[in-house]
Amino acid sequence: MDTPQSWERQTVLFLTSQTLSLFGSSLVQYALMWHVTLATKSGWVMTLFVLCGFVPTFLMSPFAGVWADRLNRKNLIMLSDGLIALATLALALVFMAGEDALWLILVTAAIRAVGQAVQGPAVGALLPQFVPPEQLTRVNGISSTLQSAIMFASPILSGVLMTIWPLEWVFFLDVATAALAISVLAFLLKVPPHAKASAPQTVSYFADLKLGFRYVRDHRYLVSFFAFVGILLLFVGPAAFLTPLQVARSFGDDVWRLTAIEVVFSVGMMGGGVLMAVWGGFRNRVHSMVFSTAIMAVCTILLGLLPNFWVFLVPMGVFGVAMPYFNTASAVLIQEHVEPDYLGRVFSIFTMLMTSMMPLGMLLYGPLAEVVSIESLLLITGGLMAALAVVMLFDKRLLKAGVPKEAE
Repeated sequence: MDTPQSWERQTVLFLTSQTLSLFGSSLVQYALMWHVTLATKSGWVMTLFVLCGFVPTFLMSPFAGVWADRLNRKNLIMLSDGLIALATLALALVFMAGEDALWLILVTAAIRAVGQAVQGPAVGALLPQFVPPEQLTRVNGISSTLQSAIMFASPILSGVLMTIWPLEWVFFLDVATAALAISVLAFLLKVPPHAKASAPQTVSYFADLKLGFRYVRDHRYLVSFFAFVGILLLFVGPAAFLTPLQVARSFGDDVWRLTAIEVVFSVGMMGGGVLMAVWGGFRNRVHSMVFSTAIMAVCTILLGLLPNFWVFLVPMGVFGVAMPYFNTASAVLIQEHVEPDYLGRVFSIFTMLMTSMMPLGMLLYGPLAEVVSIESLLLITGGLMAALAVVMLFDKRLLKAGVPKEAE
């Protein structure tokens, strides 16, 4: 293990790189989403956009997990950042040429999703290589706070830039921040490859993939953990993706309204991330997950009931506060309990769920949003989330796994 000064310096460099990368990506993501939302106001088109942006992540994540366990994780992160930047650059150049067809946006969203699939497991598995186990919750909380700060700033800046710049200029900012992020990793961050990446591979690629799924099957707490995460994310879909459409339909299609809900949500996430970095959540990671799920359930129900836009923003903000509790506790549970050689593959399944279950739910919710009110969908899914929180408290295997490993 590196000296405390060494791991702290590496953590600062790594988080700096990821913050730069996320900032540019967030600008583009908001710009694309709002462009599609305001241009079409269609639940069907929003469903296509969401699926093109996330289904590739679902399909690629198992393979990306094997790469994260077999290859240098830092190099994989740089490769994924580069792929996303190149796709964004290509779209910017096409827009400059006067072509802005919807299919081009969908293709770009799919390519960017492939890059995110490669990046997710590598990032989650790289942190324990240089962060001491007792500091993982703190570092993940700080990371969540930085991500929330970016989510706070990027919708404001994206909304402003969309009113004064051509859309392609926003894309160029993503390319520039990606170049800076890659430079920090390449020239400043010194993390040696993990043991398996440095050793000769004794099994085939697909054998490694099979071993990863067998590892999850043999550790039954992971089966319960992933089942609860997947079901929760399925229920969160309407609150995550249909609220901008709800606002456009019910309150007005002004860009500032869409910006407001994203900003309030991000401020909430920022506050939640700070609390997790300082407090650390409940001693049992699963209790933190249940607490977060209950809060999100109540907020989802309120989003379906409140008729005034300014009051509507309150549960949006509280929803944001709850998110870091769930995300941080989930990631730390994996980092504390999964063997280092399997971290990439286990995180790949986590990435599959985190990036794909909500969009896949849009196959149902998107079409339903054309025939029933979004408010009704929020009330139903909020009630189901509350029931899930209760069920989680009765899973003894999962509760046992929620205890920090050093305390077992």
